[in-house]
Amino acid sequence: MNRAKTLFTVFSSLYTACMKILLRCVLSLAFIVWIGAEIFFPFVAATVFRTLSPDTHTAGSIVGSLLRTLHWMGLICGILALASLTFAPALGMTRPKLAVAAACLVVLMMAATAYSQFVITPSMERDRVAAGGAINKVAETHPARAHFNRLHKQSERMEQCVLFLGLAAIVVLACAETR
Repeated sequence: MNRAKTLFTVFSSLYTACMKILLRCVLSLAFIVWIGAEIFFPFVAATVFRTLSPDTHTAGSIVGSLLRTLHWMGLICGILALASLTFAPALGMTRPKLAVAAACLVVLMMAATAYSQFVITPSMERDRVAAGGAINKVAETHPARAHFNRLHKQSERMEQCVLFLGLAAIVVLACAETR
């Protein structure tokens, strides 16, 4: 009986250790992918616009497509991070209150990403269509272009917000870890 009890304890400890490793990997990868993409997206966008400078419509279409991909990556990474943060305190990986704080930051990141994806981006597309398909072909004073430019600034602020919330979540997680 003692031997079975010892064997169970060993397997239980091994299972818990493997789950901790798995959760840490998933959580780390979620933040690496999401924050890394947020950091490098402006560089990619700038390169696209510099390369295609005469054809800003095509450049904008490419960057818009990349932005939609970035948003979906962020939402998926957010779900993975939230799932990991849900189980981390139960496994003794993080202090519960700080895990909740980090989860709240992730929810705010997801909200900003969703707002950009499902509100700002479709509205910018409607403005582009209202301007005849190429926003840069109409005057700066055209209502569709003026609205598009306001939304573009708002989109940039949303992406900055996601980046800074993500960095804050990483700091909170660093403080939340237990030994």
